[in-house]
Parts: sequence; structure tokens; C-alpha cells
Amino acid sequence: MANRRRSMGDVFWAWDQALSGQRRPTRIQKWVARHPIGAGFCAAVPFALFGLLLWREEEPEDPLFAVVFGLLMGLVFGLTAFSERLRQGRLKRLGIGDGS
Repeated sequence: MANRRRSMGDVFWAWDQALSGQRRPTRIQKWVARHPIGAGFCAAVPFALFGLLLWREEEPEDPLFAVVFGLLMGLVFGLTAFSERLRQGRLKRLGIGDGS
């Protein structure tokens, strides 16, 4: 199992490198990596509000759908921010990033 996990990690980092993942992070990427929950929240609220804006009176489950959709989008953005944190940690270990 450990070898499978290591090989999956190697595939991920090779894919990251192929997509120019070894460039220094921008200021926004640094903020997102420091605050993954905040980044997820900043994404969830607009999506939920947009869904509530489209609420139809004859459909009583629309507000629930809008809130659930907003939470799911926040989760996706939060996980993306967490992966950015991992990427920046790897850059720091490689001596490429400044570690902030």
C-alpha cells in the first residue's frame, strides 16, 4: 500500500511539474494557501447567493439546493487551496519557493 501511495504521489508531482507547477507562487496563491477555509468560504457565499437569487416561488426546494450547491463549491475551492498549500510546501523543501 505504501508503494502505491508513493507512486500516486510521484504521478501527481510529475503532472504538477508538467503544468508549470514549479514557478514561484503569486501573492494571491500565498494567501489562499494560508487560508484554505477562508478561500472556500469566499467561494461558497457568492455561489449560494446566486442560487438564492434564482429562487422560484413555486419550487420550495430551490433555497436548499442553492445552499447545498454553495457548500459543495466551497468544499471544492477549499480542497484546491489545500492542494496549493501542499505545492508551496514542496517548493519550500526543494528550495524554489520562499516558504511564506
